[in-house]
Amino acid sequence: MTMAQNGYDMPPSPDNLIFLKLGGSLITQKDEPETPRPETIARLAQELRRALERQPLTMLIGHGSGSFGHAAAARLGVHQDKPTLGAWGEYAEIWRAAHRLHMLVLKALWREGLPAISYPPSVSALAEGGRLISMAHAPIQRSLESGLLPITMGDVVFDDEWGAVIVSTEQVFAYLAGRLRPRRVLLAGSALGVLRPGSRPAEIYEILTRRDFTAMHFDAPPGADVTGGMASKVEISLDLAERLPGAEVRIFSAEEPDALLDVLIGGTRGTRIVSGPSSSEPPET
Repeated sequence: MTMAQNGYDMPPSPDNLIFLKLGGSLITQKDEPETPRPETIARLAQELRRALERQPLTMLIGHGSGSFGHAAAARLGVHQDKPTLGAWGEYAEIWRAAHRLHMLVLKALWREGLPAISYPPSVSALAEGGRLISMAHAPIQRSLESGLLPITMGDVVFDDEWGAVIVSTEQVFAYLAGRLRPRRVLLAGSALGVLRPGSRPAEIYEILTRRDFTAMHFDAPPGADVTGGMASKVEISLDLAERLPGAEVRIFSAEEPDALLDVLIGGTRGTRIVSGPSSSEPPET
């Protein structure tokens, strides 16, 4: 099956570029070091193929490090309060762990006949004080224009102040969004969306704004996440919603079969992150 037969060689439209993250909690067992979820990874790859067969989507896909990179970092004592690496051997160890998972994701996509190619941040990105300040985007843009499927990830990068730091997929998306201007940013994980605090039974926000976010408290989920977990995900998502007027930014669960396919072709599962008034207040008249 060739790219042309599947329609993957279609040029991109500025109105249909999607940034899609496959979260670490979705593709790994986050409380079991270096434990992938191969059946889930394979299913997600199949749903991506089916979505591309139905619609001429243009996508940049990123994935989290889950129990690979995060577990290695936690074992070495790297965390939110101590984000820097103590030795270059640690850099290499975390890099190897993250890239082992990266290869599993790539191979699953290749098995579905998808033209996935790798753009890990460690190859071209630089940070300063934990903030991503540069990353080569022109090759990614050329890949999109050529009908390829670029894949990035949470990764370790060199940092001008701290030596090295771990950056999340959301940080990579936030940097690239200003250059590539996606129309949709879809963050697929294991959580149904962003939970309303104190709701019984648990309910998610259908729409969430910055005002809602300031009143929230996030509990740490099982498994180490050295890049900030859900709180960081929502914070960056709000920033993206504010910087990309009219774009759809959504946090949702892809645990259920065909959930990813549904959202890719226009479904509205999970929580949409917007820059408008608080969802808890009535609109102005």
